[in-house]
Amino acid sequence: MQVTYWLEHAWLDPVVEPGVVVEVADDGRISAVRTGVEAPPPGAEVLRGFTVPGLANAHSHAFHRALRATVQVGSGTFWTWRETMYQVASRLTPDSYHALARAVYAEMALAGITAVGEFHYLHHAPDGTPYDDPNAMGEALIAAAAEAGIRITLLDTAYLSSGFGAAPDRHQLRFSDGTAEAWAERCSALKEREHARIGAAVHSVRAVPARELGTVAAWAEARRAPLHVHLSEQTAENEGCLDAYGMTPTQLLAEHGVLGTRTTGVHNTHLTDGDIALIGSTATGTCMCPTTERDLADGIGPAVALQRAGSPLSLGSDSHAVIDLLEEARAMELDERLRTRRRGHWTAAALLRAATADGHAALGWPEAGRIEAGAPADLATIALDSVRTAGAVPRLAAETAVFAATASDVRHVVVGGRVVVRDGVHALVPDVPSALSTAIAALRT
Repeated sequence: MQVTYWLEHAWLDPVVEPGVVVEVADDGRISAVRTGVEAPPPGAEVLRGFTVPGLANAHSHAFHRALRATVQVGSGTFWTWRETMYQVASRLTPDSYHALARAVYAEMALAGITAVGEFHYLHHAPDGTPYDDPNAMGEALIAAAAEAGIRITLLDTAYLSSGFGAAPDRHQLRFSDGTAEAWAERCSALKEREHARIGAAVHSVRAVPARELGTVAAWAEARRAPLHVHLSEQTAENEGCLDAYGMTPTQLLAEHGVLGTRTTGVHNTHLTDGDIALIGSTATGTCMCPTTERDLADGIGPAVALQRAGSPLSLGSDSHAVIDLLEEARAMELDERLRTRRRGHWTAAALLRAATADGHAALGWPEAGRIEAGAPADLATIALDSVRTAGAVPRLAAETAVFAATASDVRHVVVGGRVVVRDGVHALVPDVPSALSTAIAALRT
């Protein structure tokens, strides 16, 4: 059904425009954008506030949402955090994962996220036995995204080793297909849908032996699909790679054809100057997840240097300590200010671009993430009258959104021309907090 939206203020990259009409065709794409329309046309849906393209969460592990608060007790490292994560992973079934992911993706929609990149490696039963449908867990995620009203890129992940060629340990049996060839055969059965695209991922150079990397890269290349990889998240990963292969993880990925324009390195935290040059020269993307990187005490990645070298930036909520892409955008700039003791590394427009157009491109939706004719009609409206945003000058709405607003200020969300969130209430999952509580409680029994 054709629909018309009137946006009180809208971000038409790189400027804020008042009074914007967006017309949506039957296919859910924008058919026309008109500016300078002072009042809503008759019959138009009104979105008061500041409307941006729907946000793209480029890196998600949906089941990590069940760890929130639990892993904030005491101290530790990434490696001790991982043990708690394994316990939650061991309890998930296709049904319980569907219930959890549906609630998590609904939480994302409430935060203005209209597309998620799900870095998915929980493939089999806990003992490693494939389900009757070998892709039952992935299908559960795809269905969950549809029911929550958002788009998904299922980044089906190769995870074959507990570390640099060692066999998977008991926690990792359900992650592994045994070989990259078996991984490719299984995920080749996954089918794309209107709301779902299929990509690939290398979990890390720890988890995929060097001899298997080329198979994953070739699978993605043959399908022109996005390919993601956790890259240099911890110094221990770098040290292990140097010991095993005599080179950095970035050099290893380059040697086996993993880097490139459809590839995104997630975190890219502990890089050499040579690594940065390799990533930039191949136009490999960088997905920063500042909240998780801080939460796990991993470090601050060289995002400025990477972008200057030619690496497009995107953002992710990763472990879902919070789900708030506005916070991730703000954190990338503020972390850099702490490190350098200088302000203004990115404009608000550049940070919004990372959360929208560049994030969608990293997920294989290059046509999305902008308010223009031909793009999917995916919109998120941020209130300009909350306690955080009140008093803002409308022409500085982008600065208000990035540096003051939070996910709680998202009022309306439209995906494919259909309202998914209206006045802060999810249209498809009426009680998101209850859905989250129920799904997480089921994993504790």
